[in-house]
Amino acid sequence: MSDKVDLNVVRGSSIAGELSDAECAILAGVVTRRTLANGEILIEENNVDHSLYTVISGALEVCRHTGGGWITLHVLKTGDLAGELGFIDGQPHSATLRSIGPTEVFILERSQFESLLQTHPRVIYGVMRTILRTVHSILCRMNMQFVELSNYITKQHGRY
Repeated sequence: MSDKVDLNVVRGSSIAGELSDAECAILAGVVTRRTLANGEILIEENNVDHSLYTVISGALEVCRHTGGGWITLHVLKTGDLAGELGFIDGQPHSATLRSIGPTEVFILERSQFESLLQTHPRVIYGVMRTILRTVHSILCRMNMQFVELSNYITKQHGRY
């Protein structure tokens, strides 16, 4: 199911963090909404998807299929962005996103986003800054997890 997104949903989302009310209204004009049933796949690993998703309600499991089942890497909750790197670079996704229970997302297609480039560059700038902040946060979390895992494996620093 896909339909238009209410301005208040966009305004209340993390993607609108640097946008004015008028800019949120512009963004609301180009995003759509999708409802996912429990276990439904939003993005499949190794597939290309030119969309940026924002979780409106529910949760998405970031996972990889291992042949013997799914391994959960992370859980995205209300307000989180999904698919941000594929949205920017057009490369295949490294993980699958599956809904955990009923989940709603709003979708920003890259072609719709790029259509704002000439007329609303400030919207583009604000959204891109939000995406970069999200990716930076993910990288910091991964770095910390790597350090913790390394310390655990090597039993360094007296923490384990």
